[in-house]
Amino acid sequence: MTNSLPPASSAAAKNWYVVYTWPRWEKKVTRSFEMHGITTYCPLRKVKNQWADRVKEVELPLFPSYVFIHISMKEELKVRSTLGVVNFVYHVGKPAKVSEEVIEQVRHYLRKFPEAEVVSYQVFGAGDRVRVKSGLMTDKEGEVIRIQGKHVLVVIDSLSCALVSKLPASSLALV
Repeated sequence: MTNSLPPASSAAAKNWYVVYTWPRWEKKVTRSFEMHGITTYCPLRKVKNQWADRVKEVELPLFPSYVFIHISMKEELKVRSTLGVVNFVYHVGKPAKVSEEVIEQVRHYLRKFPEAEVVSYQVFGAGDRVRVKSGLMTDKEGEVIRIQGKHVLVVIDSLSCALVSKLPASSLALV
């Protein structure tokens, strides 16, 4: 009878996972992970923000409320106890693994296109009632007339007249 070691635990193998964070906490959670020695990746895109007195380029998360981490499942408790972490993203009842190739593809894409953005696949259709989530028309409601790429032509109901506006789909929500 030979004395063999048990197979290496799959919990010790490091994989990329995705965690869901509190809104606008992606950078804080990333810094906290880094302080605790956890390898992390929070893809950032460059955006020009306009204020009344200046324009400034800022970095915003490509995937709002999501951060990638490279851990073994032995570090799960450390991740879960990090302030700002809501939970792991799950697939088929287990924390979702992301392949190294996908992480590298995102990195490569952002190097080539630093102003890239992720647009929701939520589809608005003609006749749908929508509410404006951001911009000058915030909280106004209207009806979708036509979809034009990433923009939606909406009739805004206000002041007993119709104001037609072409708005980014990302600034609308179904009512």
